[in-house]
Amino acid sequence: MSAELHEAVKLLRDGGIICHACEGVWGFACDPFDESAVRRVLEIKQRPQSKGLIVIADEAAKFKPELTQLNPETRALVAQSWPGRTTWLLPTTRFPEWIIGDNSTVAARVPGHEQARVIAAMFKHPIVSTSANIANDPPCVTENEARERFGNIVDHVVHGATGQATGPSEIFDAVSGDQIR
Repeated sequence: MSAELHEAVKLLRDGGIICHACEGVWGFACDPFDESAVRRVLEIKQRPQSKGLIVIADEAAKFKPELTQLNPETRALVAQSWPGRTTWLLPTTRFPEWIIGDNSTVAARVPGHEQARVIAAMFKHPIVSTSANIANDPPCVTENEARERFGNIVDHVVHGATGQATGPSEIFDAVSGDQIR
């Protein structure tokens, strides 16, 4: 892995925030178990904690505590959609309130973007990955835009490019099956 990715993961471990590319938009990443890092992301985005944040991992196994709460058919459906642009609201007891907001579920995904998965793999547990934008503004879609808008606010903008997708991931409720976004 590149020295830059090692440095980005070190920043995450030290409570930092990075900006990285994903399938269709750029995102802010931090350690979901570091309350001060998450609060900083929420402040940058001007997003209320009550809404919750998406977390990503490099493989479905990193969400085993949540997936085991689903019936086998739903678990298989989730597994078929990963890696990819589908985020699932999964029942959780391990993620803190600053991640799940006013919900009893966590928004979880294994992205179809190699660099995002590599960052999560190097971090060794799920990371926050929420669109790089101020609430209600469009998210950044290029590295230059991410650097211009947030380069002086976050700890690092990882060199990279989005995939071929447009826009953020779809979101489904794993229990009800309803599409949220």
